[in-house]
Amino acid sequence: MAMLGASTFVRRLSTSRTLWSKMKIAVIGQSQFGQEVYSLLRKNGHEVVGVFTVPDVGGKPDPLAVAAHNDGVKVYKYPRWRVKGKEIPEVVEEFKACGAELNVLPFCSQFIPMSVIDHPKHGSIIYHPSILPRHRGASAINWTLMCGDKKGGFTIFWADDGLDTGPILLQKECDIEPNDTVDTIYNRFLYPEGIKAMGEAVDLIHEGKAPRIAQSEEGATYDKIWKKKSVAEINWNQPAEVLHNFIRGNDKQPGAWSTVDGQQLTFYGSSLFDGSDPEGSALEIPGMSKPGIIHKDGLVLYGNDGKKLNVKTLLCEDGKMVQASRYGQAAEAMEKVELTPEEEAMAAAIKAVWAGILSNDNITAETDFFKMGAGSMDVARLVEEVQQKCNGIKLQNEDVYMATTYDEFVQLVVRKGRGEGEEEFTYDAVEMDVNNMNLKFPHQLFINNKFVDAHDGKTFDTINPCDESVICKVAKGSGPDVDIAVKAAKAAFEEGEWGKMNARDRGTLMYRLADIMDEHKEELATLESIDSGAVYTLALKTHVGMSIDTFRYFAGWCDKIQGTTIPINNARPNRNLTFTKREPLGVCAIVIPWNYPLMMLAWKMAACIAAGNTVVLKPAQVTPLTALKFAELSVKAGFPPGVINILPGSGAVVGQAMSDHPDIRKLGFTGSTPIGKHIMKSCALANLKKVSLELGGKSPLLIFNDCDLDKAVRNGCGAVFFNKGENCIAAGRLFVEESIHDEFVEKVIEEIKKMKIGDPLDRSTSHGPQNHRAHMEKLLEYCDIGVKEGATLAYGGKQVDRPGLFLMPTVFTNVEDHMMLAKEESFGPIMIISKFKNGDVDNVLKSANATEYGLASGVFTKDMSKALYCADKLDAGTVFMNCYNKTDVAAPFGGFKQSGFGKDLGQEALNEYLKTKSVTVEY
Repeated sequence: MAMLGASTFVRRLSTSRTLWSKMKIAVIGQSQFGQEVYSLLRKNGHEVVGVFTVPDVGGKPDPLAVAAHNDGVKVYKYPRWRVKGKEIPEVVEEFKACGAELNVLPFCSQFIPMSVIDHPKHGSIIYHPSILPRHRGASAINWTLMCGDKKGGFTIFWADDGLDTGPILLQKECDIEPNDTVDTIYNRFLYPEGIKAMGEAVDLIHEGKAPRIAQSEEGATYDKIWKKKSVAEINWNQPAEVLHNFIRGNDKQPGAWSTVDGQQLTFYGSSLFDGSDPEGSALEIPGMSKPGIIHKDGLVLYGNDGKKLNVKTLLCEDGKMVQASRYGQAAEAMEKVELTPEEEAMAAAIKAVWAGILSNDNITAETDFFKMGAGSMDVARLVEEVQQKCNGIKLQNEDVYMATTYDEFVQLVVRKGRGEGEEEFTYDAVEMDVNNMNLKFPHQLFINNKFVDAHDGKTFDTINPCDESVICKVAKGSGPDVDIAVKAAKAAFEEGEWGKMNARDRGTLMYRLADIMDEHKEELATLESIDSGAVYTLALKTHVGMSIDTFRYFAGWCDKIQGTTIPINNARPNRNLTFTKREPLGVCAIVIPWNYPLMMLAWKMAACIAAGNTVVLKPAQVTPLTALKFAELSVKAGFPPGVINILPGSGAVVGQAMSDHPDIRKLGFTGSTPIGKHIMKSCALANLKKVSLELGGKSPLLIFNDCDLDKAVRNGCGAVFFNKGENCIAAGRLFVEESIHDEFVEKVIEEIKKMKIGDPLDRSTSHGPQNHRAHMEKLLEYCDIGVKEGATLAYGGKQVDRPGLFLMPTVFTNVEDHMMLAKEESFGPIMIISKFKNGDVDNVLKSANATEYGLASGVFTKDMSKALYCADKLDAGTVFMNCYNKTDVAAPFGGFKQSGFGKDLGQEALNEYLKTKSVTVEY
């Protein structure tokens, strides 16, 4: 039974199950996988009567042998069981003497005689990393990838005298992702699930429940052993996906190669490449349809179908690994770093780590890690131990391959510790001189910490509403872009650094991001002004200022998300403990509006990532720029790839694709009620994903005759005209008590006349342009309808006579309940005033609540009893008393009725991005 071991090091895994009686088991195999299976069987109560493994390699015992030796279990190290096809009698007899009732073979690399396979009472079971009968043979994982299989998995079967042909005991399968490698599929599924399944299989045998399902020959493949370098030469006359599958199927062993520049070049780290050709230098590769491109993120290669793949790392013929992005560059003659006393101590710690891994105390400057017998499992261990013992310095596995001698490695670690070699984050920037600064910002989609063109290359113009000039072209996302972004976000959540990061470290990253946003607040505010029309001073204080505050607030929550313990009835004589865990949902989608582009991003995203999720966000198509600048700052803050993804584009395409995507577990939306209803329906039909909606509003503001009138006028104007009326909680209708009505209107118009309308970048401007032309035209139509319905146009109602999308602040009076103005929000600088009779509190409350919206409301009166009575009766998510627009990051925000459900801000916002799991333990 020829089974090849996979030597990748992964996290330890165990189970707490205990059997009432024991089975005597012989474990035949090797590797970390074999050791984990051995440990699990013992933990499950079985007796391992012998471990049969391989002789030490380079003086290093196999992990299975080490574990058994430490447990006092007899270990046998046979170089072989047979010679020239015949069993070695003394080896077989020694095996039989151990008295095993079952042989368990996890990744056994030797040929075991049938007299050993059949000897135990229950025979032998073998783990095989494919869905048999497909990929019989010793290189099943490689073939799974090279064949482009969409499903992979493993089989535990009963050994017979064929090549992986025995009856099946159990099988488990998993999806193969487009950029999976041997390592990722092994670590994600084949290793951890395989260990558990081996334990499950033994238990089924012990309980007499193990099936023996004969293998079908339909779909059977017998794949040759794939370990020699000679078989891995690349045939370039194939489609890109086939080339990608071949390269990843050979990564890291034996390594797919081609002759380039007269030398054998081996390719690693392949991924499919979407988008247009990157800028870079050409590399001629014999047999490839067109030259490759060496660019800042690797080497782009071409299939014969014109499609592309990208590789990250190259192995040269002299044994040196290089980043593909630096291939062909003259090696920099780096002066050797002189170590400080602290770094000398670190070098000593590294030497001890090398000695432990290589089982060799004689480590010199020229000791080569790999020539001393280290493998990929040892690389992973080295990276982890360096981080643990060298002040948290993080290396990539590829770093080890590029500094293979001890001296080179120490120099690498020291330079990393000093912050040298950090690549500057670069992208295709738009540059313009505006607001007395040189402004640089991105204009492409942001996926997996890279700015990339849209899959189909499409763009759209983003417009400055102050003069309707084109600011720049922005990449326009579509369905395939959503798929790519979601895959990146899913990988970051399930496999990446983000998913492994502890909560406090998440908070540290969020604090750092807030600090970097603060450092760039003038740039962010300038972008907000030119892209959305926000007055610069308001953008600086509110649009950007509150965004920074929001990230800082939720950064503090990261390590305070906790469950509860719950007393439940005990099942005597045992006792029970029940506790809850608050867990992230996974990949979340966020769709935000155009009135506060950055602030709406912050309100939703900060809570989302504080809870541990990853996110794909669609900014409004008319205001994408601050979201893209924010993405740039998230990379500078150190957020891992895939955690934050930004996709500008239309709601009908990108938003719909998010709603429909099966791997998105939550969608948060702020926008109109009709679109919110459509999103909710789509999310329900797709995968019943969780939804939170902050929708339209028609917020009433009640002004009683016993108020501070001047304050009510100032706050009333702010309630309507703040951010040129493009404010979700804007007072959609003012109810003014009869005795003060005329004076209130007169004072409001006086205040309006003081407003300076103009360029939002002018520090003295108080009223800027509306966001975009379609909205401007809608507001003018709204005013026309008001006049036709019989409301009194007391002021404004028309466009300002100047270039740009400027609407005069407008006042309508004598608005009655039946009019459209009384029912529908304008989302613009239009004050709707209705008069009510003195003292008629209940009737004005009835009119105030006569709307399907319930986002916000307000009351102005010096009578606190009356104010609190109104607060009780107003059917809205927020009530302001003697103030307006006073939102705070700590106060939950959200609406009732058709204004939506779910909360932004405050502790309650975390609930939108968490799920609660109950766990019950009996003891």
